[in-house]
Amino acid sequence: MKIESPSFTETDLDLYRDQLVDHERMNLVGRLERASQRLAELGPRVPEGTGEQQDWSPNEVLAHIAVLSKFYGMLTYKIGSGQMTELDLLGNVNLRDVLGEQLAKEAPRTLVEMALADHRRSLDYLRGADAAAMRREVVVDGGRVTMRAADVAREALIGHLELHVDQLEKALG
Repeated sequence: MKIESPSFTETDLDLYRDQLVDHERMNLVGRLERASQRLAELGPRVPEGTGEQQDWSPNEVLAHIAVLSKFYGMLTYKIGSGQMTELDLLGNVNLRDVLGEQLAKEAPRTLVEMALADHRRSLDYLRGADAAAMRREVVVDGGRVTMRAADVAREALIGHLELHVDQLEKALG
């Protein structure tokens, strides 16, 4: 094996980091594609209505998926493109139940179509984003934490989506 590290420069290290970020970005694309496909397969099985149960009904889970798909996809884009540098996440999270409740009145087919359209937009962005975009940060809740666009895509959008698609699948049996 050829020893290369003694000749590495800062530029070489930056390029290497960019390769790692790009590799992770494409893994995120694959995860989002798979979760989106699972949602498309489960959607037709979801009955309409909210029900009276303590937990969310399948349609309410779909409504939540529609909300998170739009919100966190938009955040990933706005952070990555440099349009957003500060975020009141807690304030926005408090709005999600109101939006979810409103959307739960929609037919399951409509909710799935909304979520899938947002997934397509997020996938288009992720496929074209460069490493610098994925590393851009937003200050959350006045400095409580910072998040990179990649963090929002990985955790808030894709990981969150995967959890709720699993929840939906279990609810449908």
